[in-house]
Amino acid sequence: MSTTALTGLLEYLYGTLSPSNMRWVGEHLIEFSKKEESEQLRPFTMQEIDDMLDEAETAFEAGEYLTNDEVFHHTKEAVSV
Repeated sequence: MSTTALTGLLEYLYGTLSPSNMRWVGEHLIEFSKKEESEQLRPFTMQEIDDMLDEAETAFEAGEYLTNDEVFHHTKEAVSV
């Protein structure tokens, strides 16, 4: 990412995040930068995406899925932790 893009992002974050949220972001960025490359996030390959979609479609056809209400409930629980 270019210096100009990073500067623009930083200015945007300063204008939208509270100081405590900025500190949280900074702490997590520092933690992420210390991880080994193998532990960092990487993009999925098209084959991995296709495999995940096939698995999800098979589960859906077998009736293994959550309703919107169930997803909302699980998401609300995860966020409030």
